[in-house]
Amino acid sequence: MEYFLHTKAWEDFQKSLGRHVHRQSGPGWSFLAIEEKNPAGKVLYAPYGPVAGSIEAFDAALAALRGLAKSCGAVFVRIEPVGLDPESAPGTLRSRGLQPAPVNQQPELSWIVDLDRDFKEVLAEMKPANRNLYRNIHKKGVTFRATHDPEDIRVLLNFLHMTARRNGFKPQSDEYLTQVAQSLMPAGAATLFIADLHGGPVAAALAYDSADTRTYAHAAMDDTHRKLSAGIPLLVTLMADAQEKGLKHVDLWGVAPADQPDHKWAGFTAFKKSFGGRQIAYPGTWDLPVNRPRYAAYQLARKLRDGIKSLLKRSAS
Repeated sequence: MEYFLHTKAWEDFQKSLGRHVHRQSGPGWSFLAIEEKNPAGKVLYAPYGPVAGSIEAFDAALAALRGLAKSCGAVFVRIEPVGLDPESAPGTLRSRGLQPAPVNQQPELSWIVDLDRDFKEVLAEMKPANRNLYRNIHKKGVTFRATHDPEDIRVLLNFLHMTARRNGFKPQSDEYLTQVAQSLMPAGAATLFIADLHGGPVAAALAYDSADTRTYAHAAMDDTHRKLSAGIPLLVTLMADAQEKGLKHVDLWGVAPADQPDHKWAGFTAFKKSFGGRQIAYPGTWDLPVNRPRYAAYQLARKLRDGIKSLLKRSAS
């Protein structure tokens, strides 16, 4: 499975934001790393990377990342290794001087729907309500379309604002998603799917494509038409379109652990699992200190800040 965050299109998008991007590979390993800024200073971040086929390949990739970090003056390297066994990975990573990052930057668990089979089999694994909506919603006047016009991102932004007001969450900024649209949609690397009711949009979903995988990235719907549940057949349409284009997987992105029913993603997780599929796990986000004194100072400052916030929160309650 190729990760969209490793593609040339994503590299070009990062460059459009003014960031320096590095791509390296060797026998059994590869990574795409982005230079970022945080309170520690410069950081080298490899989203879902490095990808390594063995421990030996991982060690070679880690050496390359360490050398690259030193050459560009990064305080530490932040990685999300792919290819290591998630259960044994913590011991493997700690033994090499890495430590868990404060938070996971990309999901530690994701949900995959495989498309390399007859689409009837894909539909058969979904909840009956999902199948029925996909097959019958046209009777209610709902149609679906795909667009690569970056101006259409305004449809999704409007629905995201509605969802944010309703659920009290903060979506990515309009400026960021507009830049995503302008960089990726004309190149065909991102597609916006829109559900229309009698000619007017009622739901939208933005997806990113790699060579074999479509990633379901952002989605929202019109509050006034929530009872239509148009987001469900819209997602099935996105899957069917991906299969028609020869893609083998749809990555529905982050899900909550099964043993955490109160997790903030629990509702999204139930929605995603209703389409069938399987879970994949990653070792999470880890830091490799390169400038150890500055990294230690960064960790201390972060812990002090978090302690003050916790104290203020308890005082307020």
